[in-house]
Amino acid sequence: SSVLINIDGNTLVVDTGPDFRQQMLRENVDQLDAILFTHSHKDHTAGLDDIRSYNFKSKKPMEVFCSNDVLSALKMEFSYIFANLKYPGIPKVNVNLINDSDFYFKNIKITPIKALHHKLPILGFRIQNFVYLTDVSEISFLEKKKMYNADLIVLDSLRKEPHLSHFCLQQSIDLIQELNPKKAYLIHISHLMGLHEEVNKELPPNIFLSYDGLKINI
Repeated sequence: SSVLINIDGNTLVVDTGPDFRQQMLRENVDQLDAILFTHSHKDHTAGLDDIRSYNFKSKKPMEVFCSNDVLSALKMEFSYIFANLKYPGIPKVNVNLINDSDFYFKNIKITPIKALHHKLPILGFRIQNFVYLTDVSEISFLEKKKMYNADLIVLDSLRKEPHLSHFCLQQSIDLIQELNPKKAYLIHISHLMGLHEEVNKELPPNIFLSYDGLKINI
């Protein structure tokens, strides 16, 4: 799961999965200004190498925002990016560490939302009235407060049956109804969820299953 955000003339991506290159080519994305990482699992980081085309075009390093834990994992997975001796043509990054506080990319305020993916700390993000939270199984009351009054929430929902490290469908619905956004889309969906059109008919009026290539204007 990944999302591309166009805001105030800037393009941000949350997570670079194994098919990052294919996704960016499919959507004809010729500008990328920053990457936000939610956590270190390979299905959310594996595509980092493919930012080199954006380095070449922009003539500058990619701005990367992540936690210290994620940075440690990236240094292990992509050691050549962070090596003291830089091989020609490797991806170039400028790392910005995320702590508990709001941070900014240019004039864009981003609020980190802390949650757990089983026992692994992960981050969601709020940008204006948009909230994105994937790979979550537990979230505290204080972090939920950051998600209220949203126009759109995009939320993890793996399948109908309970799961160790992801919200199941009912957990996702319960949280969305508690937070009461105008609209919500479910992501990180397993094939065990069922067929798209059939499940959509079972959902409350403001909750929908997402799909590859979905575009939403807020």
